[in-house]
Parts: sequence; structure tokens; C-alpha cells
Amino acid sequence: MRQTRRHTRRPAGAAAAPTPGGPDLAAVHDAATGGELPADGRPEAGPRPEIGDSWARLRRLGLDPDRGAAAVHLGPAEVEHRRRASGLDEVIGILRDSLLDSTGDCPLILAIADAEGHVLWHEGERQLRRSADRIGFLIGARWVEENVGTNGIGTALRAGRPMQVHSAEHYLRSHHAWTCFAAPVHEPRTGRLAGVINISAPARHARPYLLQLTMTAARLAEAELRARRLEALHQLRTVATPLLAKVNGPALVVDGDGWTAAATGLPPTDRLRLPAEGWGSAAVHWLPSLGECAVEPLADGWLVRPVRSPGQSAPGDRSGVSEQTEGARLRLDLRRPDRPELSVEGAAGTWSHGLSPRHAELLLLLATHRDGRSAAQLAEALFGDPARTVTVRAELSRLRRYLGGLLAHRPYRFAPTVTVGVAGPDDPYDLLPGSTAPAVRRLRSRLAAGTVRLPAPPDVARPPAPVRPPEVTVHPDGGHPPVLARPRVS
Repeated sequence: MRQTRRHTRRPAGAAAAPTPGGPDLAAVHDAATGGELPADGRPEAGPRPEIGDSWARLRRLGLDPDRGAAAVHLGPAEVEHRRRASGLDEVIGILRDSLLDSTGDCPLILAIADAEGHVLWHEGERQLRRSADRIGFLIGARWVEENVGTNGIGTALRAGRPMQVHSAEHYLRSHHAWTCFAAPVHEPRTGRLAGVINISAPARHARPYLLQLTMTAARLAEAELRARRLEALHQLRTVATPLLAKVNGPALVVDGDGWTAAATGLPPTDRLRLPAEGWGSAAVHWLPSLGECAVEPLADGWLVRPVRSPGQSAPGDRSGVSEQTEGARLRLDLRRPDRPELSVEGAAGTWSHGLSPRHAELLLLLATHRDGRSAAQLAEALFGDPARTVTVRAELSRLRRYLGGLLAHRPYRFAPTVTVGVAGPDDPYDLLPGSTAPAVRRLRSRLAAGTVRLPAPPDVARPPAPVRPPEVTVHPDGGHPPVLARPRVS
């Protein structure tokens, strides 16, 4: 009989919080930022792994723990634009009421940042906010690790999970009087990162429950966003239903992100995988699940009608789609830590799909092991435990729902006819930085040492990169900002 292990999941940093004002942590910080290792080499002599990784990265970038880098601030108009674009303006009221009124006598600041780390809201006790202003923690500031070191917002963005950064765990010494608790918020329709909720408090007043409170607030924000999106989809459905009753043949109506509002004559589907390059001006597009479709704009969505000529497979029959895997090119884009993406180009069309952190890990492992891996080998690589095959098989089953014939099994591998490549970040340590999988951590080290290389990415059509608005850069001391060296992998 196989023994099963019970794995208790707990938030990163929740149980490992140092005691406020601990002198040992400050000493470890001074040693680490000075390039020294703990004297006895014991794990408990150093910071937590996620904090230690952040410190090491910032030292490689050349960030000064006393001065930081150039401050980045957005103007009022750009802040207001980003508030609306993030969608979090719809939930700020409920977050304010839930957090600022539920912490008793613990003074704190509630801050909400967008997906790029710009602080869009900053509320709390007036005197406390004045103290935060003195270290540059104010509306419009960009609070990412490259500018202000290890901190709640920037480290949660980089790791992609809830984080606590206590006192001397902050890289900048000017932040050691604070403790930060942060949790990412994802847009429920697309899964994309919408922003980060952060609670900051004086280190001496920090309480362990604040991390759980922050995580609950993030889930509350996602639930509120989901309710509002469902209401929008319902409104689209009221327009679509009478229209579809007049359409001759199979059709469906989807919103701008591909979620189905109504359908007729087609198997039920929750969401369409939209073309990587967008709809454009063409009237006919190829979609992975339906083949060639005529697409027309409708209210806040699209009317999609499969086009089927004699001899073609019927809508919903994936046999015709599977044939398109012959000679397909797959690109795993991991250049942005917060937005891993998969792009596929075949004979019939191009499409893209945003990836969850777990799916990005699995696809990276399969891309670097084209001969394939068993479920036990993947479980060992992800969790250090070959017995966790149930979790691996469940995730791979979800992947095959949209990869289809691109992904073979027994062992799990990409089909031999598929060209696979990985677009990685400039710094090897930015490769899936939130991953603690043993195989991913080994791969980072080997990439940095130059002993391995990622498979070269194929030339897959991609949507244009968004144009970032201009930012005002001001150094806090009025001088020139330090140069941050970023090692590159050839």
C-alpha cells in the first residue's frame, strides 16, 4: 500500500516572521548587503529563501542599500488613468471599509498598486502617511525592487504570491522601521495581474494576522471584480439571445476577452482562445477550437460564426484542429515575471494563452527535456516528491485542453513535429522568480553559470508590445542615479 503524505499549505512568510526589532536580522542584513555569508552557514543564520534571493539579486544589480535608485513618479493625470485601467477603482470602496475599520488599535496604511508597481491609492492615519512620505511611499511612486529594494509590493509582484517583508528584511535601511504585507489581485476573466494590495505598519506594531487579512482582502477584490464582470456578461447575453435566434446556422457571442455570453448549434464552451494578434480588420479568423470563423462586432462583444465548406470537419470536432499541429511552432515567453505566455503558430493560424505559474513551470520543464518526463519525474522536479503524481496529472490534463495534439503523453512531451523555444529574461535569476521548484532553481543556477542554454524561441507572430507612458525620474539626493548592471545570458 502506498503511503500518502499530507502537505500543509501556508502563505509564504506567514510562520517565519522575525520578532520586531530583532538585532540578529539587522546583523544578517548588514553582512549580506556587504557581500558576507553567515559565519556558521546554517540556514537559520540567514534570511528566508525568498528574502535572500531578493537581496542577492539586488546586490548583483548594484542597488545601494543606503540610497536606493532613482525615484519614479507618475503625474496626477496618469495616476487617474491607471486607476480606471486597472479596474481596481471598482473595489477601492469595499477595501477601504473592510481593512481600515477592522484592525483595531493597530495603525496602518492601505496602499494599492497596479501591475507595474505604481502606487495608485494610499490611505490611512495622517501622521503615519507623513512618515511614509519621507521614504517615498506615496501616490504615483513606483514601488518595485529595482527602485526601492525588497518590499511588500515589489516582492509580491516579482514572486507572484502573498508576501510579508518585516523590518530588516527590507533591502533599504531607511525601511527597517516598517513591516509590509502584500497580496496580488488577478482579473478574474483573463487571469492577468490587476495589481497588489498592501498593508504597511510600524514594525513594532506588526501583527501576524495582517498577512491573512491582506490575502482575504485580495480574494474579496477578485470576487467583487468577478461579480461585476458576470453582470457585464449578463447584459451582453440579453442583447445576444434574440440575435442568435435569427441567425441561420451555428454561432456564438463572446465578450472582448473571449468569454461566451450565448451560443446556438455548438457544443458548450466557456471561453474562446482569441488570436494572438487580435481581431484586426479581417472578417474571417482561425480559432483553435472552431477553425475558420466569420467575426462581426456586436455591442460590447463579438458575433462568431464558424465557416464550414464541404469536406471540412464539423464545429467542435477537434480532428481537423489536430492536423494543424504538424509543423507548428511554439514559443514559451518568460521574459515578464508577472505574465508568462504561450504562443502557437500553425498552418491555420496563430493564438496565444496566458499561463498560470504552475503551467509555466511544467511547460518550461518539458521544453528543456524534449525526450519527455514521466509524472513521477515531473513531481520530483516540481515538489521534490515523486509521489505527488496526482497533482501533476491533473495540471497536465488542464494543459491538454487547449494544447491538444501539441502535447503527447507516456511520457509527457511535446509532439516531435512541434518546434519549441523559450524566450527567457536577461537575468537568469528572473526566470520564473516566484518558483521554488527544485528543477527551476537548478536551471537558474546553470543558466547563470553558462553551462546550459534555453532552447532558442521560434519566430512566432506576437501582438505589439504596449507603449508605456513617460515617467518622471528624480533621484532623492538630487544627484545622478546609480547604474544598475544586469548580466545577460548569451
